[in-house]
Amino acid sequence: MIYMKLKLILLLPLTLLVIGAGCLNKSEESGFPNPARIIENNNLNKVDLSNKNLNRVPMEIFDNTNITELDLSGNNLTGALPAEIRKLRKLKVLNLKNNRMTGLPAELGQLTDLEILDVSNNQLTGLPYELGNLKKLKTMNLSGNNYSRQDLEKIKKELPLTNFITD
Repeated sequence: MIYMKLKLILLLPLTLLVIGAGCLNKSEESGFPNPARIIENNNLNKVDLSNKNLNRVPMEIFDNTNITELDLSGNNLTGALPAEIRKLRKLKVLNLKNNRMTGLPAELGQLTDLEILDVSNNQLTGLPYELGNLKKLKTMNLSGNNYSRQDLEKIKKELPLTNFITD
């Protein structure tokens, strides 16, 4: 009964979405709206999927180009973020801390409105030089990774006003 009422959530002008861990596995047959359909809500601009034990980024996120804040921290994300991140042109805050990611895609450099990037406590071994295109970046947290210091120095030259947090 309560899930039937939750279907109405698809009609709301949401701007913030925080999905509980158990909700990610609910099916629409149970009456709970599919989280992917909620994420596609074009009014939604803040998505918090932190600490949900995700091992991949839900690709539906990239269909909502109005997202300005995305929190995927504290999951089990491995490898690199999907290149589709480039679709989120309005993104200002990207939190990827406390995962097991080993790389960042060059496409991150296309997010020219990005102001805060937190990739701390991952397993990054390199940094794409394209991060130097993020001229509005105020803070980049890289602590707890094993990237090349040479990569960082190149990026720092392009972003002299950015606060870099390192070990």
